[in-house]
Amino acid sequence: MAGERLVQKQLAQTLQQIADGGTDAFYRGPIARAVVEASQANGGILSLQDFANYTVQWGKPIRCSYHGYTILSAPPPSSGGTTLCEILQIIKPYPLAQWGYGSVSSVHYLAEAERRAFADRNTYLGDPAFVHNPIAELLSSTHAARLRATILADRATPSSAIKGDLGALEGDHTTHYSVVDRHGNAVAVTYTVNFLFGIRQIAGDTGFFLNDEMDDFTSKPGVANAAGLVQGKVNEVEPGKRPLSSMTPTIVMRDGKPLLVTGSPGDATIISTTLESILNVVDYGMNVQQAVNAPRLHQQWYPQEVWIENGMLSSEARRKLREMGYRFTNIHAMGSDEAILIDPATGLFEGANDRRAPAGLAAGY
Repeated sequence: MAGERLVQKQLAQTLQQIADGGTDAFYRGPIARAVVEASQANGGILSLQDFANYTVQWGKPIRCSYHGYTILSAPPPSSGGTTLCEILQIIKPYPLAQWGYGSVSSVHYLAEAERRAFADRNTYLGDPAFVHNPIAELLSSTHAARLRATILADRATPSSAIKGDLGALEGDHTTHYSVVDRHGNAVAVTYTVNFLFGIRQIAGDTGFFLNDEMDDFTSKPGVANAAGLVQGKVNEVEPGKRPLSSMTPTIVMRDGKPLLVTGSPGDATIISTTLESILNVVDYGMNVQQAVNAPRLHQQWYPQEVWIENGMLSSEARRKLREMGYRFTNIHAMGSDEAILIDPATGLFEGANDRRAPAGLAAGY
């Protein structure tokens, strides 16, 4: 209940061990042993060697441009940055600002761009240690133009007619926070245990929940996972492999300086949520609070429907889009964007906590 204090002594002890012993305390010490013992006691296969073999990797961020802005976002094994940038490349020529937020044309072309980019995501992207991620091809102007040419001006494309295709070749329970300091250093962080409380188990007295990230792999090609994503063989389970995620921590740059730091939880809808927070600022001229509060849409190839929040469309716009072949599923809420805008004119920081997450906070220190 709001106002009550939750004391987590075991978690505090775990965090103190990490503070004192660094990464070895987690990967080679008593924390690892506790998780392995809990796993083996319940028929699991985790070993101390699995923990000892794990390494954190520094990756080069995905980089793209959009209407004079530079976008920096998460690289594989997250699909977020690549899919976000692919959508932006597809919609780049369309006059969204002129059409207006929530207009028939804006919704149509955004949904169609998402449909095509998610088809590519689910076909080509995976752990780069195991598969080639054709990022340059996916984000090329040629590929964007080819996909753009398949969008009909007056009709929704059936998802069954869309395939992840680069031509001949030579794959709500996350947390996000955005931080900017007085020197202009910006950090966007998204992390997750996947679904609510992960597997709902705590190993020994470690105090933290174990994740259920295995659902992010393709358990069976062509069959939807818990998020409804229909994925391919490149994201199948293999030893030592990292699952494909949708996390999209993103920094938007203008003239070499950070302008917007943004990101969200929300499984596959993370990508749409982050994308639309950018469009709302860059194309629709919203302030940062309006940008994260505005109703959203999401289309992920399959299912066929466009998920849409109440207030996104007028009844007339919805009617016209249905005549074009769109089917809509009303979603109460998707995502929970946490963003910071650095006003280029004044240098002031404007923080926004998504209205969908009353427990969140925008604060300065």
